[in-house]
Amino acid sequence: MDSTEGLIHYSYYLPEDYDPTRKYPMMVVMPGYNMMWFGESSSGSNLDWTGFTSWTNLGQDMIVVSAQFTGWGDTSARQAIALTEYFINHFAVDTARIYAAGYSAGGETMSRAVAMRPDLYAAYLHGASQWDGGFAPIAENGVAVYIYMAQGDEYYGVQKARDAYNGLHDAYAAADWTDEQIDTVLQMQTPDNAFFDAQGLHVYHAAANVVFDDADILNWIVSKHK
Repeated sequence: MDSTEGLIHYSYYLPEDYDPTRKYPMMVVMPGYNMMWFGESSSGSNLDWTGFTSWTNLGQDMIVVSAQFTGWGDTSARQAIALTEYFINHFAVDTARIYAAGYSAGGETMSRAVAMRPDLYAAYLHGASQWDGGFAPIAENGVAVYIYMAQGDEYYGVQKARDAYNGLHDAYAAADWTDEQIDTVLQMQTPDNAFFDAQGLHVYHAAANVVFDDADILNWIVSKHK
């Protein structure tokens, strides 16, 4: 897709019986570095990645969009927003149920995008990444956030997850949310190494992909509405 933010490479999924007269929830997911777009030699698709396919297996019809960018700064964040808006304008999207997920480098991009346009997204799953966006806009718009990071993450380190959680918690508190209210929109899991070792997963940054196998977390995300 050519946009004012440059050429956007993306994949998407429509429900089998897609009906343009209905309204569907939509997930916009950003993959990690090894699934981003790096020119014509790239596959340009991550349709087999669990982080994409998991959202199609929740027992409800959903549009899923995944972009492959060449970076993860403000330009890529604006491209994520442009892609979201394109699907809103061209497909049967329920604008009260637009969600985002970012993994690793994709989380850097998506945390920026959600903070830039928190009015678009009802909830965001931030997996194995650092938070590069602002905190206050998230709280001001009531965007629900679930943070997931392995304690032994070799790339970012678990403190990045804790910093994101604390920054968001402080922003919600500053917006006069009580702790009980904050718990309904802000969650964090940081499983220890033993949790992944038991599954035969010993590279902990990559192992955090198991978040997309956790139906409880995915359903927590898609239960949120604007």
